[in-house]
Amino acid sequence: MKLDNAIVLVTGANRGLGEEFARQALARGARKVYAGARDPSTVALPGVVPVRLDINDAAQVRDAAAACADATLVINNAGIASPGSLLDEDSIAAMRRMMDTNVYGMLRVSQAFAPVLAANRGGAFLNVLSVASWISTPGLAAYAATKSAAWSVNNGLRIALKQQGTQVLGLHVGFVDTELTRGIDLPKLAPAEVVARAYAALEEGKSEVLIDELSQNVKRGLSQEPGIYLDVVQRPT
Repeated sequence: MKLDNAIVLVTGANRGLGEEFARQALARGARKVYAGARDPSTVALPGVVPVRLDINDAAQVRDAAAACADATLVINNAGIASPGSLLDEDSIAAMRRMMDTNVYGMLRVSQAFAPVLAANRGGAFLNVLSVASWISTPGLAAYAATKSAAWSVNNGLRIALKQQGTQVLGLHVGFVDTELTRGIDLPKLAPAEVVARAYAALEEGKSEVLIDELSQNVKRGLSQEPGIYLDVVQRPT
């Protein structure tokens, strides 16, 4: 799918990676960019159309689908992460909150906008996933579980939407330098680099894009014996 003349909706577009998706869509010639946010007043990027959109609110999602009925590309970017161990007392509650946004929210938006894209000659979904779809770490294990579920939903959507001609692109990446990863002392990619590579893959018609070397190495390691997912991935020092 080409960005030129596209009409784009980005969820979680008021900051970080979502804001960068919106910015680069405009720069690549998108005719209109809807910037979804729980509070539209927090959308500061010039040139976009702010849209009230809490992806956990079914009514707001339905309203957004009606208001953005001309959309040809939907970027499921909104997500949350809560650090902590699976053995923490509140880990189930924390995982439930993340599942609501990272999995059910993504699916809720996809269900609402699938008919919109069908009416607009197919279009595309770009779903922001993570290298955590395939590996776990002690402090982000619950988050990783939700991203594994999101990866499976992403693949199910691709199959379900194939007949209507909708491209579904899953984006896997390690840590990105945004507010979400503040306080994590590990190498991070710039949002601009992530978005540029994601849009290049979208325009090439791909179904999956592994943005960084970490994601590429982990994906290859899934079929190793022993599998790379059986322990914490060690980063070179």
